[in-house]
Amino acid sequence: MRRVSIFGATGSIGQNTIDLIARAPDEYDVVALTGASNVAQLAADARRLGAELAVTADEARLPELRDALAGTGIEAAAGQAALEEAADRPTDWCMSAIVGAAGLVPGLRALRHGGTLALANKESLVCAGPLLMAEARAHGARVLPVDSEHSAVFQALADNDPGAVEKIVITASGGGLRDWPLDRLAQATVEEAGSHPNWDMGQRITIDSASMFNKAMELIETHEYFGTPPGGIEAVIHPQSIVHALVQFRDGALMAHLGAPDMRHAIGFALHWPERRDLPVDRVDLTALGSLEFSAPDPARYPALDLARAVIAGGGLRGAAFNAAKEAALDLFIGGEIAFTDMAPRVEATLNGLERRGCLDADRITLDMVLDTDRVARALTHAP
Repeated sequence: MRRVSIFGATGSIGQNTIDLIARAPDEYDVVALTGASNVAQLAADARRLGAELAVTADEARLPELRDALAGTGIEAAAGQAALEEAADRPTDWCMSAIVGAAGLVPGLRALRHGGTLALANKESLVCAGPLLMAEARAHGARVLPVDSEHSAVFQALADNDPGAVEKIVITASGGGLRDWPLDRLAQATVEEAGSHPNWDMGQRITIDSASMFNKAMELIETHEYFGTPPGGIEAVIHPQSIVHALVQFRDGALMAHLGAPDMRHAIGFALHWPERRDLPVDRVDLTALGSLEFSAPDPARYPALDLARAVIAGGGLRGAAFNAAKEAALDLFIGGEIAFTDMAPRVEATLNGLERRGCLDADRITLDMVLDTDRVARALTHAP
């Protein structure tokens, strides 16, 4: 049996992972499940899968979690130290699906077991890509992408020589506000920005989809994971969300990955790799689709993309600053303190402020440097 852990078990990625694992219970020994405030769901899943340990990030919820697991023999714990201890428990496969920079440290520690890290936490690569990949190499571990776009690129590359790649194209739905007039975007509510036409995701990532900060992060992620230079990465609007990514080779060939908008595609690929197994997902009927649409994103509507390209070009600690500022700006929007269209200017102002201080250049980054940059960037973004 494979020993597996799921970090971020109560989110959409975690729930889809649990769905797949629960379909073959005899194949998996579940070590740890972690979540945040949804303790009832966390406890129910721990019971269902027979996990050894359940951890909530919210220390105040520990009594509730203990009560929910009473009599099961499942350990209950809470807080950052407990998350890190859970990551220290040996596994063969670990899903990293904690939202935000909080997923970085558990992912780094999980790599020390030399197994597979299924990476849905894009912030780990954006904030500390070189650090994460070096840790994987040092322990003989493998990082498999779980973002639908990067899983698609990984699959489209197959056994081809990475040096033969001319361009990587990742697709974007454009989010729930893609057809709004530009002059109306400033009035968008949290509920409107948090509604997605194709994907069923959490609130934060859905809003990031509407602003395309999610796609901006994925541009950086593409660079860090595949080593693609900034000029070789493109994002295009694809409203149907059927084509997830394309790889263009030097001979002009374009390899595309198509699939229904269901995260179990990418999760299942990472879970079963290098095998391909049956998955409970819809099959694409090309005749029913009729046509697939693509268009270039409007920089005025999606300024986050140009910010991301500047981050890639500059390197150093700019990814850590970009992610922290993005998360802080999103907090401000959700909290009603700024408008939807104020998020990108806030992030840009934070990056510019840190550039003036000379805080972002580094030939070699460390975890302490990343965490310090994260702290400073958040504070600067929240400042009036």
